[in-house]
Amino acid sequence: MRRAIFPGSFDPPTNGHLDIIKRSLPLFDEIIIAVLNNPEKNPMFTVEERCEMIQKILPEVENGKCCLTVDSFSGLTADFARRKQATAIVRGIRAISDYEYELRMALMNRRLEPTIETVFLMAAEEYAYVSSNLMKQVFTLGGRVEGLVPELVENRMREKLG
Repeated sequence: MRRAIFPGSFDPPTNGHLDIIKRSLPLFDEIIIAVLNNPEKNPMFTVEERCEMIQKILPEVENGKCCLTVDSFSGLTADFARRKQATAIVRGIRAISDYEYELRMALMNRRLEPTIETVFLMAAEEYAYVSSNLMKQVFTLGGRVEGLVPELVENRMREKLG
């Protein structure tokens, strides 16, 4: 079985995340969307809220051939991937700055767990500038994020900010 994890904070989940998931489907038999629990990042949504939102929006990308699940973790990505018996870690790359950071992380993950490969997918052009942090910032300042995050996520952001 070709099992991968797609780790991230997903705070909030964006259409860029969904695009990476969708394009990963033909590559693996199972993908675990791994929501990082890192309270130091001052998240907008709890881990439970992020997992629940992702579970609700996954039918938008499922194709029936690849099993998609959602889980959360704390600690090292390589440790989580090993526990889940994953053979790959999927990461999206938007720009050169992402590549430099992701390359360092991939090399460290390889050192920690040499049997797990990192697979980089380039962001689709329409999402190349979209990040969770940017979506939170724009939304908090009153900007529109329509088309950049799923409708469910935008509604939850609106609820959070009252």
